[in-house]
Amino acid sequence: MRFQNAIAAFAATTFTTSSSSSAFQTPLHSPISRPSSNAFSSEKSAILRLSFAPAKSSSSAPLRAEASSSSSASSSSEEDDVVGGTTTTTSGTGTASIPNEIFNLVKSIVGAGVLSLPAGIGAFGNAPSAILPATLLIGTIGFFSAYGFSLIGRVCSYTGGQSYRDAWSQSVGDSTSWIPAVTCTFKTCFAILSYSMILADTGKALLSTAGLQTTRTAALLGITGTALLPLCLLKNLSSLAPFSLLGIGGMFYTTIAMAARYLGGAYKLGAPAVKGSKVAAVPAGKYLADVATNFQPRFGNLGASAAMSPNTFILVSMLSTAYMAHFNAPKFFVELKDNTIKRYNTVVGTSFGISVLLFALVGSLGFLTFGSASSGLILNNYSGKDALMSLSRVAVAVSIVFSYPLIFAGARDGWLDLLKVPVDERTDSVLNKATLAILAGVTVVASQLKELAFIMSLAGATLGNALIYVYPALMFRSAVKGMGEKASKGLKREVPFAMFSAGLGVVMGCIGAKMAFGLL
Repeated sequence: MRFQNAIAAFAATTFTTSSSSSAFQTPLHSPISRPSSNAFSSEKSAILRLSFAPAKSSSSAPLRAEASSSSSASSSSEEDDVVGGTTTTTSGTGTASIPNEIFNLVKSIVGAGVLSLPAGIGAFGNAPSAILPATLLIGTIGFFSAYGFSLIGRVCSYTGGQSYRDAWSQSVGDSTSWIPAVTCTFKTCFAILSYSMILADTGKALLSTAGLQTTRTAALLGITGTALLPLCLLKNLSSLAPFSLLGIGGMFYTTIAMAARYLGGAYKLGAPAVKGSKVAAVPAGKYLADVATNFQPRFGNLGASAAMSPNTFILVSMLSTAYMAHFNAPKFFVELKDNTIKRYNTVVGTSFGISVLLFALVGSLGFLTFGSASSGLILNNYSGKDALMSLSRVAVAVSIVFSYPLIFAGARDGWLDLLKVPVDERTDSVLNKATLAILAGVTVVASQLKELAFIMSLAGATLGNALIYVYPALMFRSAVKGMGEKASKGLKREVPFAMFSAGLGVVMGCIGAKMAFGLL
């Protein structure tokens, strides 16, 4: 069974879930109603700003399970669903097709975080067979991440929520809607920190390839001063739209390049001939001599069985960061044409299925090439003289530079919200000062931290697990409770599983956070 069918069957058939009849019958005035082809849908954290949108009073949007059963299918875009025995009609105002949404969601999921996964595998294993449990984990975490993404869209369907914070407000309550807002703010801060760290490493490597020797700090300061600062000071980011495809394009290219280098043995270890036998010497890979000793392949006998080690939670935590796109879930639900739960789950299942495949490929190829020596940024392992991988560094660096301001805007707006700076008081002067302060702080920290795997795993273990597993389950439980007797038996049966997912997220987060600090 295909991945998307598994999600749809689980979320819609097993528990007899349904979509809302009138979730979006009124015109949308939220910023998330922009067309999904907009550049802001191309990066997973660009929509974080929507999480801080003022939440509406929960009394203004009764749960859609209470919709009247008297409506009929007056349009070809409407579908009937059953919620607790009440027939409702779903008719969204979105215009995005399923293929368009799938493309944009894959772009949102597959980002630079995937480049840390080989190090996650190397955290618990050093033999090739370690990729077997790792691939299983990538698929399992992908399934639960897709389920959480599905839950958020369904909560929006039941309540009319139009952003992550609004969905929380309409289901759990407005008084605690600051909780997901704070989480999103810190998550964006971790995102731009990891991006700055990647730029420091790739900048240094690219300059070295060009014959210019410098330090990580100098490379980062140069990139920040000449590119990041001017872009982050922009008030209109629409000009960055043409670069929105570089992210997913760069990841696909990097995957192909990694496969070529692994299959071609360009970085394999050499072995001398065995005296007294017919075993001939094995020449080292073409680029091995150009790789620093600590980045050269390192293999041992810790294979599939090593997955029982607590260090496995480092990979699990990294995956929680890599799969993070959940603040976008309301946007994707709103913008989907004929946004029934079945169609929405098709988008979710297909997109996460493609992402699982890419994650498994990149993680496996990087680990099979370098083993436990895999860097937190796998591109660091490749020779600066390797033109194929240098082009990959360029693609990743350019993609990050032009997506950085989108993520940064979410972090800046989040801090201004937390500091209770009114929107009408956010003058250009205030925004510029906030930009300088935040960017300076992030740059200083990024110049001192070198272990990207630590940032990815810590952010995933704490903030990622909350946004992916815990918060969606809590919102879903509250939404079903708010339906009262009109909630179907299927929805009520699903609540325990949703809470199991939340509990799993808490356990993984606690253990993962502890193991993450061991990377320092």
